[in-house]
Amino acid sequence: MKAIVIESFGGVNELKMKEIDKPELKPDRLLVEVCATSVNPVDTKRRSGSFGGSLPMIVGNDVAGKVLEVGKEVTGFEVGDRVMANGSRTYAEIVSVRPDRTVKLDASVSFEAAAALPLTGQTAYEALVRRGNIKSGEKVLIHAGSGGVGSLAVQIAKIKGAWVAATASGSNQELLKSLGADRPVNYEEENFDEVLEDIDFVLDTLGGDVLEKSLLLIENKGRLLSIAGDPSEYVNTDDVDADFFSMSPTQEALSQLHEWLVEGKLNPVVSEVFPFTEKSVREAHKKSETGHVQGKLIIKLKD
Repeated sequence: MKAIVIESFGGVNELKMKEIDKPELKPDRLLVEVCATSVNPVDTKRRSGSFGGSLPMIVGNDVAGKVLEVGKEVTGFEVGDRVMANGSRTYAEIVSVRPDRTVKLDASVSFEAAAALPLTGQTAYEALVRRGNIKSGEKVLIHAGSGGVGSLAVQIAKIKGAWVAATASGSNQELLKSLGADRPVNYEEENFDEVLEDIDFVLDTLGGDVLEKSLLLIENKGRLLSIAGDPSEYVNTDDVDADFFSMSPTQEALSQLHEWLVEGKLNPVVSEVFPFTEKSVREAHKKSETGHVQGKLIIKLKD
């Protein structure tokens, strides 16, 4: 099978198309024919060597495709099922996935939309629903609301009935409005900490000064969760519940995201779809590294 393989850490030219053996089917796993995957910032960091790891390496976390083989211990899935999953080594034609991190796809859901959800969607879900426990009427601030995590977080907060402020560049203000943001904040023209107040919950995706300033906006007993920095160095009061977290995939979260997708309540922002070629995957990584991608970049392998 074909896969995009990294044999040395470095720039985008290290992404190389190779012929490799397909994964072994383990008794407690599914083999999935990948129809679409996506590029996340973590992929570019792994490629560059920021996290180390053994080489050769295949990156990627999002899977949308069709079940090719079912392990003998697996129940609930059949060959041919359309699925989306949290996986690993997903820049490949076939991947092995855990059934407890996989859900069946409704026929109405495209593989491109499904590939945009697992990593960023579950990150937003865990922050707002499982950890943040967002309630109707609360005031929520989402940083980088036009990005992969942020664009889904804005929508999830609105589903939960929150009033939502979100930051983005001037060119992304209309996108924020289309996602449902009540107060789009153009960080190029205004300071969020000067135009907002009395926030109940903040999702920080940027860290640094943004994280520190966000803490000053939070009402007594409010919450902040960050995927970009440790708030503990800035917090000196018990009045704010602030923490750093890394998403833990669950079938429950993936199922809820899929339900909202089918109902039309959640619409992943897909800014561009790239074919599964060496040149195109390199181009997608370059675009991701600009830090100015609307929503998600999708790699399409097949229909």
